[in-house]
Amino acid sequence: MQFPVPIRFVEIEQSGVHIAVSGFINGNLANILIDTGASQTVFDKNRVHLFSNQTEFEKAEKLSKGLGTDSMEGFKFPINQFILGELVLDGFDVVSLDLGHINTSYEQLGLGAIDMVLGGDFLREYKASIRYGSEELWLSISA
Repeated sequence: MQFPVPIRFVEIEQSGVHIAVSGFINGNLANILIDTGASQTVFDKNRVHLFSNQTEFEKAEKLSKGLGTDSMEGFKFPINQFILGELVLDGFDVVSLDLGHINTSYEQLGLGAIDMVLGGDFLREYKASIRYGSEELWLSISA
């Protein structure tokens, strides 16, 4: 089965664009950045309170690297339900990291905060295809 998800282009100071989608995490609307260069999907630990009442999280086994920093301590953030277009996923964990530096940059540009970054792990697993012409992200799952 294939699922189209509308994408939007976020203009970055006339020098380029980021690709974003909207989805629902635990029933709440989320602003999600698509980053084909990110190795894994991560959630902003500063915004967890908007999507979960949970206050304590298990430490992630590995330290995450990248996102403009040396290394960051991550925590497992359980997502009970993730909806992206018609794709509905129940019960999986993502790593939550401090994405404050990204959101500070977005704020300075007058853009909305990013809740989550969809990385290569998710994009590969769901055989993602970004179609710039039709402004869609296509995801596939095996029937």
